[in-house]
Amino acid sequence: MEEKEIYKELGALTKDKTVWKENIPYVSSLLCHESAKIKAKALWLIGEMGLLYPDDVRHSVSVIASYFVSDIPLLRERAVNAIGRIGRGDYRVVEEYWAEMFRFAGDEEPNVRLSFIWASENIATNTPDIYADYMSVFEKLLSDDDERVRMEAPEIFRVLGKRRPEFVRPYEQILKKISETDENRVVRIHCLGALKTIGN
Repeated sequence: MEEKEIYKELGALTKDKTVWKENIPYVSSLLCHESAKIKAKALWLIGEMGLLYPDDVRHSVSVIASYFVSDIPLLRERAVNAIGRIGRGDYRVVEEYWAEMFRFAGDEEPNVRLSFIWASENIATNTPDIYADYMSVFEKLLSDDDERVRMEAPEIFRVLGKRRPEFVRPYEQILKKISETDENRVVRIHCLGALKTIGN
């Protein structure tokens, strides 16, 4: 099939979760397609499939993680997002690649840094304890140059604040300051949301 047809097929698959499980081998095979566009779509879909069926995508995790070093930003972005979704389903499936994800906190591309935060939120939802010693990484992202990254960064504090408020309390003052001074309204609201989870 041509790229356009495969992309259309993946789009149809995305909408029909009832056939996801049986199509995992097919989507996994597309992770190595020659087209970056197909690979990106397959990375996104295998991540969504992995949220529901983490054990069934286990064999694809190493291929997904291989795109961590891609020189194509979209593939790095999709790879970290996929690991996050699969890790939300079952952290054990992606555990060996979890620490490597933190390289993306300083990625040159804002979209990749943004996906790193999303992936972390996904994993932290069901496996919060592993973030105990990594909160300073997210503190730096609160003052990121990119507005979208700054809008999302407080959300990891909100997610963890609900589950492990003690992880967030050391950052109470900086969240409070940003909630009062950031020029972006969404950033201020998200900081207030994080503070609310720890009783402020």
